Amino acid sequence: MELKTDIFSKFDKEWALLNAGNMDKFNSMTVSWGGLGTLWGKPVATVYVRTSRYTHEFMDNGEYFTLSFFPEDYKKVLGVFGSKSGRDIDKMNYEGLSACPAGESITYKEAVMTLVCKKLYKQQLDSSKMPKEIADTYYSSDAPHDMYIGEVVEIIQ
Repeated sequence: MELKTDIFSKFDKEWALLNAGNMDKFNSMTVSWGGLGTLWGKPVATVYVRTSRYTHEFMDNGEYFTLSFFPEDYKKVLGVFGSKSGRDIDKMNYEGLSACPAGESITYKEAVMTLVCKKLYKQQLDSSKMPKEIADTYYSSDAPHDMYIGEVVEIIQ
């Protein structure tokens, strides 16, 4: 398994959809915070999900998740997936995206790359251990993030 990419822009500049659940029931949300690397001798992806997000329920209840990356012309669609909740609108059929199975989870046919991840670890970020300016900026009036680390078990391109 090999992945050649600019890991520093993959999340921050390109964004991705984090998908959790299976074809029977799933949710997706845009993520722009995350990382790729190696931990415990395994290739891993790390994502951060606020406890208030609908996708959080799916992340907690499933063993797998995926990260789907799209061409630049999907940026507007990804903006909707990051600002609207699956509790309120049917994002899964929004703007012609076509969900399809990916391992034990889902992806979209329009994605140019999907990382299939098996959940290895979860921990809530502790704002008392962050620099004050970061805690004040990101956590003074919003729910905390849980960090999920998943082993990348498949790359679909």
